Amino acid sequence: FDFEGIARELYRVTKPGGVVVWVVGDETIKGSETGTSFRQALFFKEIGFNLHDTMIYQKPGMRYPDAARYNAVFEYMFVFSVGPPKTYNPIQDRRNTYVGVKIARAHQVRSTDGVVGPNSAYRNDPGRTVREIGIRNNVWIIPSGSENAKGKEHPATFPEALARDHILSWSNPGDMVFDPMMGSGTTGKMAVNYGRNFTGCEIAAEYYAIAERRIRAAQQQPGLLERT
Repeated sequence: FDFEGIARELYRVTKPGGVVVWVVGDETIKGSETGTSFRQALFFKEIGFNLHDTMIYQKPGMRYPDAARYNAVFEYMFVFSVGPPKTYNPIQDRRNTYVGVKIARAHQVRSTDGVVGPNSAYRNDPGRTVREIGIRNNVWIIPSGSENAKGKEHPATFPEALARDHILSWSNPGDMVFDPMMGSGTTGKMAVNYGRNFTGCEIAAEYYAIAERRIRAAQQQPGLLERT
């Protein structure tokens, strides 16, 4: 597919503060990984995007083991933005290891001249008690997707939870979510479920029909409550 053309169009239509989440994995051909993920990430940067975060989508399952390397269980989720992201709603579902412990001193940071001092970003930490639940890290463990109507209507269905959590993280109700390769419509379904507007493109007529059916069904359901 025309990756560079799609990337340039995404940059053209993304407003300042907007975010693009690009999920990609690497194939292994003749014993070597292709490195497609890194080349695509660097191209996004070359055309003007900010690489805001490099995240990992870890799948609990795995493909058939390779005799010469460790099992591949993840894909990259590159989060690009045009300038700083306008919206960030961090998902809080990680149990803190040191829950209940009081923080005794401020976080330290080393400046460019080598001097270590308090980190102003955490100036209110001393004396604070660590909460039970904290912000999720950037490695997300999510089961592979099979939530569409028949479970096998598309060969590479994204998990609904993956689309949902990125939508909740980088947009607010009423914002526009766009998927240039919407497949069977998982992103559109989750966008509608959580009060976002949605526009999608799909060149395969059979997948477009599936996406249209799923998104229309979501539009008929009462809106879901925002996660906090």
